[in-house]
Amino acid sequence: MKKFKTESQKILDLMINSIYTHKEIFIRELLSNASDAIDKLYYKSLTDGISGLAREDFSIQMKVDKEARTLTISDNGIGMTEEELDKNLGIIAKSGSQDFKANNESKEDINIIGQFGVGFYSAFMVADKVDVISKAYGSDEAFIWTSNGSDGYDIKKGEREGNGSTIVLHLRPDTDEEKYSTYLDEYEIKSLVKKYSDYIRYPIKMDTTHYKTVGEGEDAKQESYLEEETLNSMIPLWKKSKKDITEEEYDNFYKDTFYDNENPVRVIHTSAEGVVDYKALLYIPSHPQYNYYSKNFEKGLRLYTNGVLITDCCKDLLPDYFSFVKGLVDSELTLNVSRETIQHNRQLTKIAENIEKKIKNELLSLLESDREKYLTFYQGFAVQLKYGIYENWGRNKDLLQDLVLFYSYQEDKFVTLKEYVDKMGESQKYIYYATGKTVEAIKSLPQCDIVRENGFDILCLTDDIDEFALRMLGTYNEKEFRSVANSDLGIENAESPVENKELTDFMKEKLGDKVTEVRISATLKNHPVCFSTKGELSMEMERVLNGLPDAPKEGVKAQKVLEISASHPVYEKLQKYFAEDKEKAEKLTEVLYNQAMLIEGLPIESPTKLTELICALL
Repeated sequence: MKKFKTESQKILDLMINSIYTHKEIFIRELLSNASDAIDKLYYKSLTDGISGLAREDFSIQMKVDKEARTLTISDNGIGMTEEELDKNLGIIAKSGSQDFKANNESKEDINIIGQFGVGFYSAFMVADKVDVISKAYGSDEAFIWTSNGSDGYDIKKGEREGNGSTIVLHLRPDTDEEKYSTYLDEYEIKSLVKKYSDYIRYPIKMDTTHYKTVGEGEDAKQESYLEEETLNSMIPLWKKSKKDITEEEYDNFYKDTFYDNENPVRVIHTSAEGVVDYKALLYIPSHPQYNYYSKNFEKGLRLYTNGVLITDCCKDLLPDYFSFVKGLVDSELTLNVSRETIQHNRQLTKIAENIEKKIKNELLSLLESDREKYLTFYQGFAVQLKYGIYENWGRNKDLLQDLVLFYSYQEDKFVTLKEYVDKMGESQKYIYYATGKTVEAIKSLPQCDIVRENGFDILCLTDDIDEFALRMLGTYNEKEFRSVANSDLGIENAESPVENKELTDFMKEKLGDKVTEVRISATLKNHPVCFSTKGELSMEMERVLNGLPDAPKEGVKAQKVLEISASHPVYEKLQKYFAEDKEKAEKLTEVLYNQAMLIEGLPIESPTKLTELICALL
């Protein structure tokens, strides 16, 4: 028995126990090797002018023998001589495919998958013995390479009809931890081929169980029979020309692959050549999947190399704010030795940058060409786009600002920031906005009155993230965002406020640190009272921040300003009480404060105390 070369045993042990995350990967590796072997012979037939070999003559065969506990994978590729078996399988990490590519690197269309020479040995993760029967193309002799993966290997003469290689895996006995007989199950094999090797360019065939009805009436019964079936589809949809693919084919591929029962709102089928070569098929869903806004959701695109699945979820290809995009990328990237993950490199970064730009442009195109479809998408993913503006200190705000919409008070529909600014008059200084749980609640806010009376539109912000996103934007087209609750609205024709410092000082003293200031309002018209704020922190931001799981125990506080309408009858009552009955003035101050809290949708300290105060004033 020959020993593995040059510390190969240690490498083999490491590979079996450490390199691969999932044992099922062995099927992908062995099928990829079989595809490479066929590619080599097909390429040789083209370059050497060999006649009688056509692409449709090549295939990969799989066979299960449950009694013998063997799984067999056979190809009619280039095969190996005795010397090549010893050289390629006797030295771990010796890749015949890599040598082939190196020797033909000036040629085009060489899409050999193997690179590291370790994929074959993944067989030992599930098998305690492996036989390789191989016959090189043009040779009259076949040889058998046999190993149990520990002591070494033997090579002896064997028998095989035709060129190619046959790998026989003698599966390990089942244990409590591992059920190796799973890989003898017909359904499991079909599933794994579909998952990892569906787009290998040659047919992967296996005899599978089918059923037919025998007899008639009460005597009818089901009988099983075996029939050869091609397990893979071979031609990836993304490698076809766009003109040859129907909308229905795109949609069906999306629904079948990503388990959605609704069609996507946009399909992005793109490719690039030059600095990086890749093909991508991306989908923008119409709605979030069930766990999208949970910690269990994993963003990412499927990554293929020459039609072989490398990873189900390559996170580095999508930014967080576009994490809703589903799809795949097929490119020859630098892989790690297990081919399960990709190494961070310039190629990957460049592909990610291209995909980011493509997604943004397609979303903008959808917004302009089909507003209804965009709104369908936006209802599910608005929060994600707005959070993308806010996160990382607004690093991506310029990229995302034209994708977000807000509800217009004036137009009663969603508008973009550009549409809002385009309709601003010369006298309007700011982009006004108001916050609330619903649009209806916002429209009833007293702070909106003065802005609306001047003919200015107001953006209605109903998501918790909205105000944070606008604050991070700061401006749009050099126009500053300004809350209607701000103490300075920049409205020139607002009346000067009535001064009554004694009264406002009295009210501030009675309310204590509940408010920063009490003032007579120049903007309130039809409502007796409201809050405005000073500083950067608004009342809506206070509510959101204090509702977070890691909020400080003492909470954060906005600088509330209690504003009293000088034109409302309650102001006359307040002045009368202040002059004649300070106790009633104090009670009315407390009532007005609680009224302002209710208008803002904030909880009051004691509903019982409030009703008692109202009754006392009545």
